[in-house]
Amino acid sequence: MLSAEEISSSLRGALRLMFGKADGLRLLDLSADGFWNSFFAIVLALPAMAVGWVGIANELGDPDAVAVRFVVVVRLAVVDLGTWVLPLAGLALVSRRAGIGARFVHYVVASNWASAIIAWMMLPAALARLVLEPESQVATLLSFVLFLFSMVFTWRMTNAAIGKGAAMGTAVFAGMFVASLAVLFALQALLDIAVE
Repeated sequence: MLSAEEISSSLRGALRLMFGKADGLRLLDLSADGFWNSFFAIVLALPAMAVGWVGIANELGDPDAVAVRFVVVVRLAVVDLGTWVLPLAGLALVSRRAGIGARFVHYVVASNWASAIIAWMMLPAALARLVLEPESQVATLLSFVLFLFSMVFTWRMTNAAIGKGAAMGTAVFAGMFVASLAVLFALQALLDIAVE
């Protein structure tokens, strides 16, 4: 179990990277243990992600059938967690050939902690979706704006973590974005979830 100080340091490091500050890497544990410990960020992100799952499940499932909504929440969790982890596994397979093998651990550790921050950053949109009428465009607009911010922060984090210039950082960012979308759509189709 990570200490509060280790978690705080990791989150501060990821936040600095999200603002394009490469010195944020000094706050991250880039050892083998730090690599595996960075997946604890998923646990930190779960409460914020769960709010989003509940909101979507309320829209997709029968509002009077708790069991149906629970199944939808579980399926959404599988989709989101798969979308978090599987592209990283794919990157592990190609990182050496892509010329970023030496920075793979840096990227994964930074990405995991940054993803936890982004999950909480998206919480206002999930809450809006939960409390507003399904026809309301406020939640959709808020989601879109926060998504754009998250893309900018992720791009900055990727550039800083990869540390091989904007061209290579952008290529990794684009590749991971496409891989995430591919996993997302594949898992949604596999689990029969149609999120609008």
